[in-house]
Amino acid sequence: MKTQAMLLAAMMLAGCGTIQTVVRSDEAAAKSLKDQKSYCGAVPRIYSGVTYDFCTLNAPLKNGRDEQVHDSAPAIVLIDVVISGALDTLLLPYTIYRQQADGSIVIAE
Repeated sequence: MKTQAMLLAAMMLAGCGTIQTVVRSDEAAAKSLKDQKSYCGAVPRIYSGVTYDFCTLNAPLKNGRDEQVHDSAPAIVLIDVVISGALDTLLLPYTIYRQQADGSIVIAE
């Protein structure tokens, strides 16, 4: 049971918007949103995990994707929004500094 809980936590953190935008490079986060064809042009570093999740929700469906799979995707992303919101709040001093020093993460077209 403990192993399953750790595995579930690792899987959730792998897709977590905060991990995608704070821990990974800017290029990796931008490429991920670009690959999803999100309509977002930039992601501010302050609460970047929550913004990343909403940009993920704002991406169009992939061709040939089963609609039943997509029906559960918003629920998973909304759970991740709560987790990302908590992590973003803990990392707020760091992300404020990074926003002032580096600006937003720009998703090049």
